[in-house]
Amino acid sequence: MRLGGARCEHLIRTSERGVLATVHPVRGVDAVPVCFVIDADRVAVPVDRIKPKTGGTLQRVRNLEHDRRAALLCDRWDGDDWSQLWWVRASLELTEGDQEHQVRTELEAALRQKYHHYVDQSFTKLLVFRITRLTGWSASASATEPA
Repeated sequence: MRLGGARCEHLIRTSERGVLATVHPVRGVDAVPVCFVIDADRVAVPVDRIKPKTGGTLQRVRNLEHDRRAALLCDRWDGDDWSQLWWVRASLELTEGDQEHQVRTELEAALRQKYHHYVDQSFTKLLVFRITRLTGWSASASATEPA
């Protein structure tokens, strides 16, 4: 069943993790798991060095230099009970330049509150997107009810 906007917004806001898809100029879609936070119509994804990385600039950042569009997909999977399946996709567009100090401070605080690993960390960069569309689906009405 198709999910309405308010239900999509609730589910994506309360999701622990997501998959960010960006567009590589040659090979097409690149998808990676990410931490994120949503504030109003913005999605913030940290570009951090907390977890080990290989190389310099992350591919998702390089992809966004070529194409500012992205998507964030969150879902619930239950291999035993498919009636509990749901997914929500946010279509995104990267916002211009660095965010004003107050906005960045608020987004960083929200990330620290949501993910305890970030409590004592500083962020190198935040990718901040504007949500352009939310869509979602669930296998049943009970799939999206709080546990």
